[in-house]
Amino acid sequence: MEAFQREVRDTRTWETQYQMVMALAMCGHRPALGLIRELAQRPFRATMVYDALGDAIIRLSTPQDTAHSLRWCLEVGTPMLADGALRAVAMQRLPLDAATIDYVLDFLGPLDPHDCVRFWAAAAAAGWTGPRVREFLQGCAAGPRADVANAATSSLQGKYQTYYTF
Repeated sequence: MEAFQREVRDTRTWETQYQMVMALAMCGHRPALGLIRELAQRPFRATMVYDALGDAIIRLSTPQDTAHSLRWCLEVGTPMLADGALRAVAMQRLPLDAATIDYVLDFLGPLDPHDCVRFWAAAAAAGWTGPRVREFLQGCAAGPRADVANAATSSLQGKYQTYYTF
């Protein structure tokens, strides 16, 4: 944690910051959550850092706080933070309650069909149910991005795919 705080303060490379955030998240170091939330509200030139921060916020949240943390990441207004949070939901195959699913779909509704945030939502939706989910996935499957269409097609069948991130 001390090394991470030095890294952020000294503003070295975004790659190192990204990897350190992901390391804290993957090892489940919950004491880092406050600092990670604080960093998510700071400006970063390298937007990939937000992706790691969103992922980490979800991974470090307790199961009872997942919905609240996901909503918070969507509300901050940083697209890559939302992307990272949805990535963590998809990668961990986290269950979401109906109200949170509706919130996510409301968030995604006005986004352009080319928007990258739709990918992780389409991947996570394999475990979601309801007519709005089906409509969202059908729209993604017919959309212009092949990666989103493939994820949506699998999710329509209730199948999670295995994805790798760096």
